[in-house]
Amino acid sequence: MDLKQAQERVDAWISGFEEGYWPPLTNLARLIEEVGELAREMNHRFGHKTKKPEEPPQDLALELADVLFVLLVIANEQGIDLDEALEQVLEKYRTRDSERWAPAE
Repeated sequence: MDLKQAQERVDAWISGFEEGYWPPLTNLARLIEEVGELAREMNHRFGHKTKKPEEPPQDLALELADVLFVLLVIANEQGIDLDEALEQVLEKYRTRDSERWAPAE
């Protein structure tokens, strides 16, 4: 599925509830919460803070997907086409950083 389809699926799901989209600052708080959960898992896997024995394992892919879901929600609520925005940012990186690193061989 591409980003447009993902945005449409998220919108269809949220539109199924009377409450609809939450306000922007609430969604930002949700994003920060999800990024925190991702950071915790990354730190457990690759950092110095290991899990306690009683802590259940987390799925890194699902933590990333939680972050993506909230980003899709924010984009939808703000009327942003993420396919278009991603194309613009990739072009920005291509032109700005084209000579920053050694090319892969």
